[in-house]
Amino acid sequence: MRTVLVTGPGGAGRTTLAAATALAAARKGARALLLTTESSAPETVLGTSLGAEAPTPIAPGLHARRIDPGDRFRQEFLAFQERAGAALDLLGAAPLDEDELTELPGSEDFALLQALRAEHTSDAWDTVVVDMPSAAETIRLLALPNQVRRYLRRLLPPERQAARALRPVLAQLAGVPMPAQKLYEAAQRWETELSAVQRVIDDPGTSVRLVTEAGPVAAANLRAIRAGLALHGRRTDGVVVNRLLPTGSADPFLAALSGSQQTALKALREEFPDVPVHEVPHLGRDPQGVDELDALIDGPAGGTGDTGETGDHDRHGETAGRRPDPWTVEDRLATDGLLVWRVPLPGAERRGLGLVRRGDEIVVTVGRFRRIRTLPSVLRRCTVSGAGLRDGVLEIRFSPDPDLWPKSD
Repeated sequence: MRTVLVTGPGGAGRTTLAAATALAAARKGARALLLTTESSAPETVLGTSLGAEAPTPIAPGLHARRIDPGDRFRQEFLAFQERAGAALDLLGAAPLDEDELTELPGSEDFALLQALRAEHTSDAWDTVVVDMPSAAETIRLLALPNQVRRYLRRLLPPERQAARALRPVLAQLAGVPMPAQKLYEAAQRWETELSAVQRVIDDPGTSVRLVTEAGPVAAANLRAIRAGLALHGRRTDGVVVNRLLPTGSADPFLAALSGSQQTALKALREEFPDVPVHEVPHLGRDPQGVDELDALIDGPAGGTGDTGETGDHDRHGETAGRRPDPWTVEDRLATDGLLVWRVPLPGAERRGLGLVRRGDEIVVTVGRFRRIRTLPSVLRRCTVSGAGLRDGVLEIRFSPDPDLWPKSD
């Protein structure tokens, strides 16, 4: 299955182009679904109201679904409250009723990820297009499952459950289920759910598509976004440049605007030499309804509909199941006495890079984005001896630690 995550700076038209991308896939014969957390904008673009319980038919082959984070939050909170009922009773806590629950910050992120996982495993779709939040929020959202799993492993290490066989006895003595057991059971459920979400994000068929307008700072903005996506191993499959004016206008004002856009478009192509840059014309109005979305797909500068169903995985060296880890270890022991961990970071700049080793982990910072990775086993027996950024690749150099490295006779 193909999953396209559409994002970009706020106001660039990502909701409209996410809908156009999903429609284009349906026009090519795919069973396509558009997922969104927005309320009014997608309904205006599609020309129909959307349901939150089930996907709404939009056009032949195309369905759309609006995710309700408030409903998802209430369901999850009530389920947790029921499971923890005995512990709450022990504490004398009063349970909350459904009608007094309102979602907390971050609920929308979890609701979107859960909906994506559910639709991905339903086998009902060939293509799922997701109307994601703004680009910086999208990077944090896609990093969320791994980050939460790391927190769970640190706070509730699985190996600490060695005495779980004694818990039923302790529970009988106390007269209530032991909270520690419930806590580990809840952590295991979260781990299972988060692992399933992570598999969808890491699937070879999942990619990110950036939407932007052709402005003077577009290339610089997308450079930072692309570096953040690359830091977390997310693949950018294309850049869609929206609302392009026609060239050659006799009106001096329109000609100047168009010339500025063409300059920005050239800068974007130079910034993304290895990524397709699609041009989408300005219709002179905000598209409303399927017919006007078709105009975006079929226009003279169209291209939003390329969802990469044909051979896209092979071009990127990907195989069925899981995308290869882009962070690779290069063995230079024979020549330089080093091992080099190569981290692809297209768009990254030296001034925004940070690198810290903490035990068996390494913390890499690119601008405002950060990722923590566990060192491969061979690198845990080494010390960091330097790092450098060259041609969009961060090379972290490791020297074998004489006290830890195996000694030959």
